[in-house]
Amino acid sequence: MTDPTPGDTPATEPGSTPGGLPGGGPTASQDAVDHDTRAQLQGLSSEIHKGVVGQDAAVTSLVVALLCRGHVLLEGVPGVAKTLLVRSLAAALDVRMRRVQFTPDMMPGDITGSLIYDNTTSDLVFREGPVFTNLLLADEINRTPPKTQSALLEAMEERQVTVDGASRPLPDPFLVIATQNPIEFDGTYTLPEAQLDRFLLKAVMPLPDRDVEIDVLRRHADGFDTTDLAAMGLGPVVDVPSLHRAQQDVSQVVAEDPVVQYIVDVCRATRHSPSLSLGVSPRGAIALLRTSRAWAYLTGRDFITPDDVKTMAPSTLSHRVRLTTESELEGTQVESVLAATLASVPVPR
Repeated sequence: MTDPTPGDTPATEPGSTPGGLPGGGPTASQDAVDHDTRAQLQGLSSEIHKGVVGQDAAVTSLVVALLCRGHVLLEGVPGVAKTLLVRSLAAALDVRMRRVQFTPDMMPGDITGSLIYDNTTSDLVFREGPVFTNLLLADEINRTPPKTQSALLEAMEERQVTVDGASRPLPDPFLVIATQNPIEFDGTYTLPEAQLDRFLLKAVMPLPDRDVEIDVLRRHADGFDTTDLAAMGLGPVVDVPSLHRAQQDVSQVVAEDPVVQYIVDVCRATRHSPSLSLGVSPRGAIALLRTSRAWAYLTGRDFITPDDVKTMAPSTLSHRVRLTTESELEGTQVESVLAATLASVPVPR
């Protein structure tokens, strides 16, 4: 997946009258706001790259997840700038970010918050946990037991936390970015399928190419300080109201019936693949529709094409399927199975 590039003027919705006002198109001011909002979101990736070199696919995944109000699972070995990526995103949005290092002894209340005794009022009061933020970096989420992992399920799905029978809404925007190490498995707990399915996207952060790594070292040789992103010129380029407008625009991107049927056929094909013991659920199909809409929006269109679906399918579906034991023993990769599945489904014309 490549970074979105600014596109031409969005195409008119097929079979409709341009604009959203009764009896005609939008006013000039409304049209200008629309394009300005899209331009801000298109420029978000460039701003993040002031702090992070390379990792284009991961950067794009975060932007898409923001537009879809979804969550991201980042997979990569230590030292590939996962934390720096999230901090750069927070700086480019000017929102609150908290980082939680997951450990085997962590309890659910350490994430969601808990009731504590207040000596001044002689009453129990709720103390918010780190989940009450805009961007939550759940570092090495697979190092904590399932009981604590499940504490995030309600927050990710319902965007609220329930403690002692009282539900408390989380801030908006709210995005969980969880990381896990694909190499080291000692002392880890496999994420349950129910939780994996709550992540909209999975982004793999590989080790950088030689030229990219040289660029990283040059930055540090020139005095780059990862704790001072402002010194690199990284600052807010998208405010929360603009993000909300963009999210609304994405929800209005047109999905014609042939493309919707194509998404369903791709997901159903994974359920019949001999290489997979678990295919994509209907929730996964909905996720693919949402990410395809966001990608179409970022590329300057107001309708989805099959190419949008193909672009977003690997990162949207790879963590929702499971290889059979035989396929794992043969060294089959999920990515290759998904590629073969996409190739086997007829593309609508």
